[in-house]
Amino acid sequence: MRFASIAATAIAIPSVLAASGTFNILSFNIAGLPAFLNDNSIPGGKRAAAKQIGQKFASGAYDVIHVQEDFAFHDEIYDNDNHPYRTKTTGNVPGGSGLNTLANLNWTDLRRVTWDVCDIGQGDCLTPKGFTYMRVDIGEGTTADFYNLHADAGNGNGDEGARRSNIQQVADHIDSVSAGQPVIVYGDTNCLYSDPTSNIRILGTQNSLRDTWVDFQHGGVIPGNAPECTDPTTNQTCEVLDKVLYRGGNTTTLTATRHEYVTDRFLQANGDRLSDHNAVLVEFAWST
Repeated sequence: MRFASIAATAIAIPSVLAASGTFNILSFNIAGLPAFLNDNSIPGGKRAAAKQIGQKFASGAYDVIHVQEDFAFHDEIYDNDNHPYRTKTTGNVPGGSGLNTLANLNWTDLRRVTWDVCDIGQGDCLTPKGFTYMRVDIGEGTTADFYNLHADAGNGNGDEGARRSNIQQVADHIDSVSAGQPVIVYGDTNCLYSDPTSNIRILGTQNSLRDTWVDFQHGGVIPGNAPECTDPTTNQTCEVLDKVLYRGGNTTTLTATRHEYVTDRFLQANGDRLSDHNAVLVEFAWST
């Protein structure tokens, strides 16, 4: 009887099972500035392009999309998309940041942070550019911290200094808010590894983030002279300003399983482009 009791007790104790899952992300600067400010050489006009982008978001099975420059044609994007979780826009220029997220995964603690430093050289100070932070439920109650950013543009001394400040601000926020958490940072960094004035490497040295493009296209070694991509591109080894960087957490392993420029999915029927940026797709696997 004693042995039977022990066995029954053992059966009553629930087992602790490891959790795991997969998801994907898409980063896309959708070139949504008003056409009178910049038409971005989009054939057929930006309004029609935005409608098509929204449709392609809806049909593409993307779990968490970060967009940048979502300004004048936001309604066209959202009206044609079907993701259940979407950030509320901050509006057109000059009041909006252009940063939004469309997702199949829910989040908490959305924060919109404006850059401490901007430079007027490329008009960056005309909108409250910066980054967003959110804690995303990637599955079974496991969370990861997602960052969407659009750094200062341009090649002047003021632009370069502002951009370095922007990247440092993100790195410091990760240290402050995301300690121990899995982290994914993606968006338009306006940085190239070939640029000696860039400090994009601090996301690796300070925050232990890995660049998915570096891992998949360059064997984990940061190239110093990779050519900048044209748009659209089919060359996976060239470099874009739109980057995806990540790390695991104290109790969650996060692994990138695919990195690909997928701009061929975001073209008009005749092959013309919908944006002046390449779209970046990354797939992840996680476990606890």
